Amino acid sequence: MADGEKHRYGPDIDRALSVWVVINRAFSALQKIAALDVRRRGFNLTEWGVLEYLYHKGAQPLAKVGREILITSGSVTYVIDKLETKGLIERIPCESDRRVIYASLTSKGKELMAQEFPGHAAVIRDFLSPLSSEEQEQLKSFMKRLGLSAAKQVESK
Repeated sequence: MADGEKHRYGPDIDRALSVWVVINRAFSALQKIAALDVRRRGFNLTEWGVLEYLYHKGAQPLAKVGREILITSGSVTYVIDKLETKGLIERIPCESDRRVIYASLTSKGKELMAQEFPGHAAVIRDFLSPLSSEEQEQLKSFMKRLGLSAAKQVESK
């Protein structure tokens, strides 16, 4: 096959590979928009993820924070330390289990998120605006189905 010629693997595989490329390119572009917005607010995506999660869910065990925003326990400690230094988060020991530590937004953290989150949410809305409400719901359903299927495949290996 000469340079520049397309490899073909059959219609099902070619389509799957094309969809995979489109998903990755779209996600990369959307993540860059979100990262720029979050950086403008003075945070990186991981810090913002922790703040956003605690803002919407309330105090949470540190281990759960890591699982939910997809970061390692070492990264959780580092990010919580940084946000605690800024006075946005506090650690609260669990009364019934000394091994468990909760992360909670301070009043300063709650005020910051109440001020900043609506603007960030508008950025998310705006970058999804090329899709109608119905298309956004369909995309959410499709991506959830793909994600759950992939998670099952990972668990079975």
